[in-house]
Amino acid sequence: TISRAGVPILVYRHGPVAPPEGKSPNYTRSGFIHPLYSPSGEVLTAMHPYDHTHHFGLWNPWRKTEFEGRETNFWEIANGQATVRFARFESVTAGPVFGGFRALHEHVVLKAPGGEKVALNEVWDVRAWNTGDGIFLIDFVTTQRCASESPLTIKAYRYGGFGFRGRLGWHGDNSDCLTSEGKTRANGHASRARWCHVYGDTPKGGAGVLFMSYPGNRAHPEPMRLWPPKANKGKDNIFFNFCPTQKKPWTLEPGNTYVLRYRMSVYDGKPSKSGAERLWQGFATPPTATVLGGK
Repeated sequence: TISRAGVPILVYRHGPVAPPEGKSPNYTRSGFIHPLYSPSGEVLTAMHPYDHTHHFGLWNPWRKTEFEGRETNFWEIANGQATVRFARFESVTAGPVFGGFRALHEHVVLKAPGGEKVALNEVWDVRAWNTGDGIFLIDFVTTQRCASESPLTIKAYRYGGFGFRGRLGWHGDNSDCLTSEGKTRANGHASRARWCHVYGDTPKGGAGVLFMSYPGNRAHPEPMRLWPPKANKGKDNIFFNFCPTQKKPWTLEPGNTYVLRYRMSVYDGKPSKSGAERLWQGFATPPTATVLGGK
């Protein structure tokens, strides 16, 4: 758990979490964040929701890949083909400026010839900053490397990568999205954006998450998967995903390192376009200091 002055911000699940009763044990997973809290204490994520048991709060698998000549799906894990799992902590940090952790995840092909084989090693670097104001500011950095001499090709698909499953009960009448380009849930899917608000009502008032993409990320401004509003409110929950492979495939080659950076601002109240732009500029072009020589 990462907290500030005793107030929880998020919980990282490093132990295997079993699915609800009656669901396949293949849905057991580790290496994800749930709950993510609003500053007022409302839970903003969902884990193992009834309609998509393979959703895990904040998580980062690839949906449609090819590894050693076989199509592999690290996202939809019900068939037992592949999964992502926590391997170990590389560091855990606590202090007055930020708290966080670095954790190694293994993207595992479960049905490779000869048994399990790790296709991808991924390090999460998660930091929650003590900003001293009413928001939670969280950095999420994923660093990925091939785990063997075999490349991993991530095929173009409408979702995959850094995903957020919003709290159950958010539907078309009480939640929405707002992107840097002015798009919403109704028309935002497959559009590109520098940032995106995901927000809705809670028993304590409005709350949301501002997701920000770093300019150095692949395909920035990044394409997004946004679930549009539906008439059936009972099955109309929010899902958001920055997807750098939505438009074009991406082959991760052995020996190379691939980094994607995101920042989240978690808040109470209503979304602000001007506030989002200010926060994104601070993320994209942070101030720098130069030490000058001489007297």
